[in-house]
Amino acid sequence: MATPENTPNIPAQLVKELRERTGAGFATCRDALVEAQGDLEKATSVLRKKGQAAAQKKAQRATSEGLVSSYIHAGGKIGVLLELNCESDFVARTEDFQRLCHDVAMHVAALDPRFLRREEVTQDVLERKRDTYKEEARASGKPDNIVEKIVSGKMEKFYEENCLYEQHFIRDEGITVKELIDQAIAKLGENIAVRRYARFKVGDSDGAAAAGQDSTGPQGASPAAGSAAGSPPAADDPHK
Repeated sequence: MATPENTPNIPAQLVKELRERTGAGFATCRDALVEAQGDLEKATSVLRKKGQAAAQKKAQRATSEGLVSSYIHAGGKIGVLLELNCESDFVARTEDFQRLCHDVAMHVAALDPRFLRREEVTQDVLERKRDTYKEEARASGKPDNIVEKIVSGKMEKFYEENCLYEQHFIRDEGITVKELIDQAIAKLGENIAVRRYARFKVGDSDGAAAAGQDSTGPQGASPAAGSAAGSPPAADDPHK
């Protein structure tokens, strides 16, 4: 930690760059840069850890307010409805919360997550994936102890590709959607959680790909009903 005697001189431009990268406030960014001795990457890591700590402290708070946001991809071929919850109507009306709601809906349109969190992946899906990965590893002649490591690694990759909270955010692949939400929790001071979403694609015979429709609590969510087929669209953000 820097002391008053060796506190580095932090240029305003560097603080601005960190703000643009993380969305944190000016004073918070400057403090992080001071702690990181002016290193932008380390300061980003400092803010990420603080965001995760703040999220853990607030994780049990009820989220009964929030917004429903819609995102329609260019051309009207893909649409998303998403409910993002927070603790108060005051926070729900802030520009930061509204932008977060929009950004997550846009991400869903682009990357088509099948599940909200890894805990909601259905048991039959998990068993099928594990069996497939195990057969593939054994077919390549790997010993059993290596097979288990391979299966474990591929399951982590499966979660990363199919669970909204674990996917890398479409506009900044250096963070996950969960880390994006954690940053907002740290900045806005309230618990925030995606409750549910539905993704529609023109011509999809299975209907909407939905997650969280049978929630049993403020942050609960049931597994996705299905996944819309087709390649994900590029993320075109009207707020840019």
